[in-house]
Amino acid sequence: MKKKHFYKFFSLLVVLGLLLSACSNSTGGSKKPTASNEKAEENIGQFPNVVKNDKKEIKDGSLTYALVSDTPFEGTLNYAYYSGQPDSEVLQFFDLPLFTTNKDYEFTNDGAATYELSNNNKTITVKIKDNVNWSDGKPVIAQDYEYSFLVIGNKDYTGVRYGDALIQSIVGMKEYHEGKAKNISGIKIIDDKTLSITFKEANPSLLTGLWSYAMPKHYIGDIPIKDLAKSDKIHKTPIGFGPYKIKKIIPGESVEFERNDDYFGGKPKLKTVILKVVNPKVILQSLKKGEVDVAEYPVDQYKAAKGSKNFQFIGQIDLAYNYIGFKLGHWDAKKGVNVMDNPKFKDKRVRQAMAYALDNKAVGDKIYNGLRFPATSLIPPSFPSWYNKDANAIGYDSEKAKKLLDEAGYKDIDKDGLREDPNGKKFQINFLSMSGGDIAEPLAKFYIQSWKNVGLDASLVDGRLAEFNSFYKMVEEDNKKVDVFAAAWGTGTDVDPYGLYGSDVPFNYSRFVSEKNDQLLADGHSPKAFDHDYRKKVYDEWQDYMNDEMPVIPTLFRSTISAVNNRVASLKANYNSDPYVWAQVGVTSDTPEAE
Repeated sequence: MKKKHFYKFFSLLVVLGLLLSACSNSTGGSKKPTASNEKAEENIGQFPNVVKNDKKEIKDGSLTYALVSDTPFEGTLNYAYYSGQPDSEVLQFFDLPLFTTNKDYEFTNDGAATYELSNNNKTITVKIKDNVNWSDGKPVIAQDYEYSFLVIGNKDYTGVRYGDALIQSIVGMKEYHEGKAKNISGIKIIDDKTLSITFKEANPSLLTGLWSYAMPKHYIGDIPIKDLAKSDKIHKTPIGFGPYKIKKIIPGESVEFERNDDYFGGKPKLKTVILKVVNPKVILQSLKKGEVDVAEYPVDQYKAAKGSKNFQFIGQIDLAYNYIGFKLGHWDAKKGVNVMDNPKFKDKRVRQAMAYALDNKAVGDKIYNGLRFPATSLIPPSFPSWYNKDANAIGYDSEKAKKLLDEAGYKDIDKDGLREDPNGKKFQINFLSMSGGDIAEPLAKFYIQSWKNVGLDASLVDGRLAEFNSFYKMVEEDNKKVDVFAAAWGTGTDVDPYGLYGSDVPFNYSRFVSEKNDQLLADGHSPKAFDHDYRKKVYDEWQDYMNDEMPVIPTLFRSTISAVNNRVASLKANYNSDPYVWAQVGVTSDTPEAE
């Protein structure tokens, strides 16, 4: 759902575990743990956001990039269809959004396309630059950009991007989606390089959240849309217009990229890039041996890597957060809506109690070296204008948790230390947690023990951790075995949370539905929200409301750090959110430094 991730959009993140004593009682119950946030921001500030290397770069160098994961990448290599961070790390090298962005994540005219917005803010006119070509030499044209909307809006589309509010609000999109029109009336082709898109209403997210990825119509347009997601042209031989192009793929394991000499931004510095999957258990040794040059590094392992001589760290606060979600219902695919029909966690006091039971501050401070810190809302502080640190945040307070459960009627009737439900029946919580190296199992045990400490009987689904792909399959399909799940979102660069929590979007994995939630989300991207103060007030209220309803428990905000071999030059920490940077990255020697 990465930063990484959908760049403008959100993505599923790999949830790495951490080592923590299940009996930790190290901190009290501060309800608003803002001090930890300040400490984490201070710690991440110790890392530069650009790698330091003043040596002369060599020509035609090669770089090895580690995709740090304990599971193969799925290989859905198209922005309209992929859903997980691993695939986004492959995509960043060979395909690009049409627009670059500034520090506030707003579109600029410095990328592959320029734009103009109409006076009423309802129509955007996009012009693709003349020298922008697909890696097979064909020009990127307006029809390619239009085609991406025709695919996403088609009734046979099997991905999840149609849930985006901006896409749905394009004039004529609804009629096209329902099969009543062959084209989208709000999208007009002006010439081969120019098109306009008109929306029903002005939306302040237009210049941060508009879908900005073209699809090569000449290359994949003959494939039925219902079959596109599984086609070889998506999985084995995809093309893009980025600085590199795919030469060879070993499915799930590695990708060899070669320089795209036709890249519109000028000749990329590297001749080749090798991407390979590296297990978190061995990433430190791979870096020390010089087997890889760049890796998004597991922050829980930072202490072991600190002081390494042959590589350095760059970092930033991530556009992401970890959370624990409740399965409150199911997704009705035929109607395209979430249905909140699971009564198990209907009482929000139970959800709140499970949040109060978790000592997230100890997790961030002791295990993640301050590089993850308690999440206090569903908008991370990487959006400083919109993040509300005082949003009725729930901190660690086990006594409060017990009191809420008592009030809700969950009491230990048979005196075995575990609570029964209000009807006197055993209350069993089936918890889905993801694998991820040595630390994943202790993390899951910590959550389970934390809930048992307040009298709730929780255990792992099927008695074991689930790997990334099977984990999200169970979550997406609302598997009946799952009551609660631990996951993470990369938010993308658009602050609008509608695409994750709207009642009619499939990424609302908790299946939470309420009129107030829908209204607040709608207000947040309404024409009135062009007024910054108004939008701020709406999102403050939404964060406060979600912390009260607690359909998901925000657990940790994330700092992202990357380990970079000393021979790498010009790499910025935001490479996962801005793939344009890869054309500028070089190396200063033929071989990596090793300890």
